[in-house]
Amino acid sequence: MSSENQEVAATEQAPTLSGDTNTPTQNTDWKASLSDEIRNEKSLENISDIESLAKSFVHAQKLVGADKIPVPNKFATDEDWNKVYEKLGRPKSADEYKFNLPEDKTVDEAALKGFADQAHKLGLLPGQADGVVKFYNDMIGAELSNANSIATAAREKATTELKTEWGQAYDQKIAAANNVVRSVLPDGFMSMNMEDGTKLGDNPVVIKAFAMLAEKMGEDKIVSSDGPMMMTPKALDKEINSLTAPGSAYWDKNHPAHKDAVAEVLALREQKSSV
Repeated sequence: MSSENQEVAATEQAPTLSGDTNTPTQNTDWKASLSDEIRNEKSLENISDIESLAKSFVHAQKLVGADKIPVPNKFATDEDWNKVYEKLGRPKSADEYKFNLPEDKTVDEAALKGFADQAHKLGLLPGQADGVVKFYNDMIGAELSNANSIATAAREKATTELKTEWGQAYDQKIAAANNVVRSVLPDGFMSMNMEDGTKLGDNPVVIKAFAMLAEKMGEDKIVSSDGPMMMTPKALDKEINSLTAPGSAYWDKNHPAHKDAVAEVLALREQKSSV
């Protein structure tokens, strides 16, 4: 190849200094071609390019067919809310709630049923209702355990105090006090809780009071403010029947206690007739 031809070839292969062939592509704002109304939408702020916009559009299209729940407004009726609760998963009836509680639960069946009815009205989901019941059961259990601990400590303290004061007479005085309680108070009265959490029957002052009462009753010293305690008709009949039993002094004129028995029966009958 001649030198002239080589120069021509070199000239043809040399890169040009003008034109857009090797000029780098400049970054442009893809939203520049949009109208001002759309370009300033806040929903487009985080979309950096056309591909991101396309992905967002595809995702939105997939949601169009999804099962959506409209949120009721302030004018919604109970029926409107019930439709929402049912779509969220509320049971069709209160009986369908299931509570996972231990066998030694502190909440009784009646309370559970009442709560289930209320939970259904409020639209609670099964998991929510079960969680509330479990929390309540645990809380009540903790309170009962604490109350039992307080009662046990008070009972032990009272026992120690009374044994120290009464010595060998402790068992006898406790038995006498219990007899009085059973005869004059309703069942469960001594198990009532006091303000400090202890039970009435574990208070040493109360126990000593009934022990003293038992002593006075044994000595027939119990009187009312207006005179001796009056007997009920049933108690009067029992006492009269005892005094007039066959073979008693009441029927034996030669018995040294005959006159006293007759006089006592007469007084009892007069008391009964005045009731």
